[in-house]
Amino acid sequence: MPDSKRQAKRATRAERRAAEETALQVQAAQAAKERKQQTLIGCIVVAIIVVLVAIAGFAVYKAMNPANSGEQASMTVDEAYSKIDKVKTKPAKASDKAGFLISSKGYSQKIDDAPTVSIYMEPLCPGCAAVNRQLDPTLVKLMNAGQLNIDLHFLNFQDNKSSDNYSNRAFNGAIYIAEHDDDPDHLMQYLSNIYAEDFQPGELSNYVSVSDNKLKKQAINAGVSEDVAAAAFSGDNEYVDWLTASNNYTILRPELFSSSGSFSSPTLTINGEYWDLHQLSLAKTSMVDGFLKAIGLDSDQVGVEGQMPSIGANKKPISLTD
Repeated sequence: MPDSKRQAKRATRAERRAAEETALQVQAAQAAKERKQQTLIGCIVVAIIVVLVAIAGFAVYKAMNPANSGEQASMTVDEAYSKIDKVKTKPAKASDKAGFLISSKGYSQKIDDAPTVSIYMEPLCPGCAAVNRQLDPTLVKLMNAGQLNIDLHFLNFQDNKSSDNYSNRAFNGAIYIAEHDDDPDHLMQYLSNIYAEDFQPGELSNYVSVSDNKLKKQAINAGVSEDVAAAAFSGDNEYVDWLTASNNYTILRPELFSSSGSFSSPTLTINGEYWDLHQLSLAKTSMVDGFLKAIGLDSDQVGVEGQMPSIGANKKPISLTD
């Protein structure tokens, strides 16, 4: 075979190999680009959720809270606290900070070496629902394994954004369940039920009336007995005065203020330290992964008895951005 033909064939094979290598490089670059885009999209989604949570809680509270007018506007935190004591009907299980502590031991009993997460929530608050849907299943696993104490704080400052006192009724019922049902899992499941995407009502013009009977069904579906559920949503609403007084005290507590200088919902603290949800977007992490890092626990340790978070009961939450 003439040299010219052999050289042409070698050139053709070389060109083919070069083309194949180029194609592989293009494919690899495209795959890397797609992975980068997916990571970026995930981070953007987390950031949007965190921003919406903050904006929704802050805007609703600041612009719509009726307690900001008149006497409440000039009330000090000490004055607001004193009004809790003056309420006639008080829940016996509420702490001196108006919270309901639950753990694997039941109500009002801490696991001594476990961290405590406090959650401040309002039943119509979209951000509170977002936190509940993402984080609460993990919190319940941690609580039942003795790895975490949960401190629940019920608020009602959006009650006037419903046509039938929904916030008062939904959380009066939650308090009644806490007082008359000894299983904390039932209360946590009731909260998850009313925060579910197919149940939580909208606000203002988007609000559709929710009957006591519908709330009662959510309690029963959570494991609450029919007798307790019926009494919780009987219409007596015996804890509403206490709920309102504790709400007015909570929103004035400076240790719960965000960087804006005022209270917004949802608010979380870990071992009493304000936990800024904005860290999640800065750290490009999910709510569950961010929470686990903050308490010092690996994901494969969730629900494993004896595997305790590194911050224990007294240390501050671990920063997600350091």
